[in-house]
Amino acid sequence: METRILADAAAVAAEAARLIAAETRAAVAARGRFILAVSGGTTPWLMLRALAEADLPWSGVHVTQVDERIAPAGHADRNLTHLRESLRTAPLTEDQLHAMPVEQADLDAGAQRFARTLELIAGTPPVIDLVHLGLGADGHTASLVPGDAVLDVADRDVAITGVYMGRRRMTLTYPVLNRARRILWLATGADKAGPLERLLQGDVSIPAGRVRQDRALILTDRAAAHPR
Repeated sequence: METRILADAAAVAAEAARLIAAETRAAVAARGRFILAVSGGTTPWLMLRALAEADLPWSGVHVTQVDERIAPAGHADRNLTHLRESLRTAPLTEDQLHAMPVEQADLDAGAQRFARTLELIAGTPPVIDLVHLGLGADGHTASLVPGDAVLDVADRDVAITGVYMGRRRMTLTYPVLNRARRILWLATGADKAGPLERLLQGDVSIPAGRVRQDRALILTDRAAAHPR
């Protein structure tokens, strides 16, 4: 797993946008399509704002979610709210932005529906071109959180979690994450120093440590990489 250390969160976001832009051009040239799965977080929203301004073959781009909180449409807790705002200047149609259906009454049926969406855009089984992941202070990634039964899901690409920090969530599971062509981790801030060290050591006792490392790149800042 490659690691690049940059000055701060803004530099991490800019480098992530540059890297995703390059991956987009290469994938569209090779396969006619680029599938990007995005997690939430302040640094990723900066990344997406920069990406939205890039000159890309946007007609071949599909953006999907890595995870989402069960909350009403437009709520500040929803990753989708910030995702739409961050990409508002990008020439994407509604058919190219795939939201997790967390407003559906039957959440398990919603997870199955989203899994079918992934198959339509990324094949069977789905292979996502680039998955962006964040890193929680407790070692979680996506909504794969310590102690949740979702960690053991091996037969579905999308699943529903228990309550975590006040919300249940819909999340991609390890099988689909580990099929991705590229995994891009963003880890910024001093509170990420501990889990980042454990991730780099391949510590499978934290959820993040169970994501495959051979296709992964970590972009981090000095605060996380060199804590005082």
